[in-house]
Amino acid sequence: MFFVCRWREESPFSKRVVTVPDATVLDWFRRGWEHDDPHAWIDSELGGDVYGLESIFEEARKRHLPRPESVDDLRALLIGHLWVEGDDEDTFIRLGEHALRVRTDDDEVDLAYYFLDDAAVAASPDRLAFLLHDTWPLPTSAAACGAVFSPAVPVRTVWLVPPGPGSVYSVRLCWQSPDTYRNLDLPGATVFPGLALPDLATHLRDADDLDAHTWPHDAHLLKALVAPEDNDVGAALRRYARLPGYAPSPAGLDHAPTPDPNRGDVGEPGVAQRPTESLIRLDPHVAQVARYIDDFFGFDQWFLFDTRWAAANPDLARSLLRYATHWDPFEA
Repeated sequence: MFFVCRWREESPFSKRVVTVPDATVLDWFRRGWEHDDPHAWIDSELGGDVYGLESIFEEARKRHLPRPESVDDLRALLIGHLWVEGDDEDTFIRLGEHALRVRTDDDEVDLAYYFLDDAAVAASPDRLAFLLHDTWPLPTSAAACGAVFSPAVPVRTVWLVPPGPGSVYSVRLCWQSPDTYRNLDLPGATVFPGLALPDLATHLRDADDLDAHTWPHDAHLLKALVAPEDNDVGAALRRYARLPGYAPSPAGLDHAPTPDPNRGDVGEPGVAQRPTESLIRLDPHVAQVARYIDDFFGFDQWFLFDTRWAAANPDLARSLLRYATHWDPFEA
């Protein structure tokens, strides 16, 4: 069985993926039900803290709650005693036969965690492949020209060219965006129809600035990052990787500190130099950035991919689009 924590993790993907030996979610909770030190047990079992999860075990000991005998028992106990925070707590604990999904917040950011048994994983790769992927970078294989792909989830559309074959998808996973109230109130990915990834920068560069102000924030930010001389998105994403702060914006391009060659700073004038922890991988049909922010927030991510990459990696592509659409992969 798998456990995933979507939070401020050290991972470039801002999530922690762990395997546990139990066959079911119920089995895992039953095994830890009467543990003397829930904090230590969770830390050992799940590779670190999981905000609020220890509360169910603490309440079980404090109130002498019976060990759950069924999924229905466990659901009632979790709803009654698991600590979650947020604006819609009644829907933040979701337990089925094969998966538990929980959303909460740590007073700084939203987070979610998941227990997924092998049956859930096998049945829903198009929902769970990205959630379970923990190795940087994503695969880079691409299908032949003429391949097709259907996203299967709603996306926001920005037209740069007339309709045509192929599309480019933009997924930015961040801690704050003008498009959202909270980091897990997700607006969904953006699609640029009629393009392949190698053509995106040219059409962004040539798009009307007035039109760009009506676009989703991430599309507007990407256009602002494209310089007049750019013919591909690689340089724009390198600029993004060096932007400061957890809520980067086009304004950050104008207010970044000037590099000091005496400190060994290198790069383009007017762009803040970021630590070497930022990661970037550029391939013809997928571009990936894990932008290091600081020791508190860790990373945010930006993925640009086109139909040829998505067609070669359909489960990964659809699950990534779902990851940008709803915190619960079974909802989107």
